[in-house]
Amino acid sequence: MEETMAPENVTEGLGFTREDFPPGFLFGAATSAYQIEGTRHGGAGICEWDTFAATPGNVVNAEDGSRGCDHYHRWPEDLDLMRDAGLDAYRFSISWSRVMPEGRGRVNAAGLDFYDRLLDGMVERGLSPWATLYHWELPAALADLGGWRNRDIADWFADYVDVVMRRLGDRIDGAAPINEPWCVAWLSHFIGQHAPGLRDIRATARAMHHVLLGHGRAIQAMRALGQTNLGAVMNLEFAQPADDGPEAAAAARTYDAIYNRWFLGGVLERRYPEEALAGLGPHMPKGWEQDLDLIAAPLDWIGINYYTRKLIAPAPGPWPALREVPGPLPRTDMGWEIYPDGIRHFLKRVNALVPAGTRIYVTENGMAASEPREDLSRIGYLRDHLAALRRAMAEGARLDGYFTWSLLDNYEWSLGYGKRFGLVHVDFDTMERTPKASWHALRAALTPAG
Repeated sequence: MEETMAPENVTEGLGFTREDFPPGFLFGAATSAYQIEGTRHGGAGICEWDTFAATPGNVVNAEDGSRGCDHYHRWPEDLDLMRDAGLDAYRFSISWSRVMPEGRGRVNAAGLDFYDRLLDGMVERGLSPWATLYHWELPAALADLGGWRNRDIADWFADYVDVVMRRLGDRIDGAAPINEPWCVAWLSHFIGQHAPGLRDIRATARAMHHVLLGHGRAIQAMRALGQTNLGAVMNLEFAQPADDGPEAAAAARTYDAIYNRWFLGGVLERRYPEEALAGLGPHMPKGWEQDLDLIAAPLDWIGINYYTRKLIAPAPGPWPALREVPGPLPRTDMGWEIYPDGIRHFLKRVNALVPAGTRIYVTENGMAASEPREDLSRIGYLRDHLAALRRAMAEGARLDGYFTWSLLDNYEWSLGYGKRFGLVHVDFDTMERTPKASWHALRAALTPAG
């Protein structure tokens, strides 16, 4: 691991210290299995991202997660990086296709052994383990059976979760079944940008419901094992009308219904928004209303993943009849506008929805930036979003922790290895890790002087 020189741009830093947050507030970093582990080793099965990437045109350079960041072998170094940055917790994911290569039946002992070693390594370094049970690597054998379009996936998923938690649950401090259900359902089945790459409204309606049914069944399975501190992780995106007209306002409400209120409403309010049912309702599985009690089973915490806002305008054509309009704000390398006040908005919004006592975490927040060392833009992004969160807390909103995305530069799905979200630079030829200035700035904020 190559150390950056003490960067001058850390002088201003992130604008906070631990003392600016409540006692017990967690600071962590997040990753996902398929993006960093590398699937060539340890008996991992083929997942739908492997087949999606092997189809020409789906992924930049047809890159897949077979090499990732070689976290499978380099995990001790990566955990050291988190410990040395002064972080409290690691939000990681467990690969379904590594644990159960066919999605059902046979359990891969080497896969569970890997996560055993990883969890023991976290505990040894004083890092609190926070597990995501599904971060998009659906076993290809289950994709062959319809994947998230098939209602049976909720039971398959619950069986997998049971296998994982019986072996690993004793060291997991917090768990969420599914990362970013909007990506699993809408982005993957309506827009077609992620695996399985469909553009089908009927498939979308079923995936939108079954992903939440899978969440509910997984929570049920973990509660049956006595697992505690269970939550849900939603990616939320701030939608604003592109102009002052009523048509733009209606389009923005529809976007918000699809992106945000469908998942928050299902899990927290036992209902789906009418603006989304206007398009999805005719294609929903029969009797879906009877699943809402299971979907809305009580949770201990809610996680917010936030990156950007969108300006929304009406568009001709069938539902949802909307389009995104480029906005005037600075953008990340993903082309996403930088809008820190959106994270303040969602923290207050989620506070208003959850039952009293429910903990709230920012479980992902970060930016893609190509600056390998200077990293000024990432430092500014983190500083401004944490400042917005502190304003919300000063206004009475509860927040119990903050996880930045991501510890490492990694595989960015359909964009391959070109978009760098990491606090730590990864040379994908040598796999050498180099902490960026943002890593140093975070360490300076979290580590007591002297």
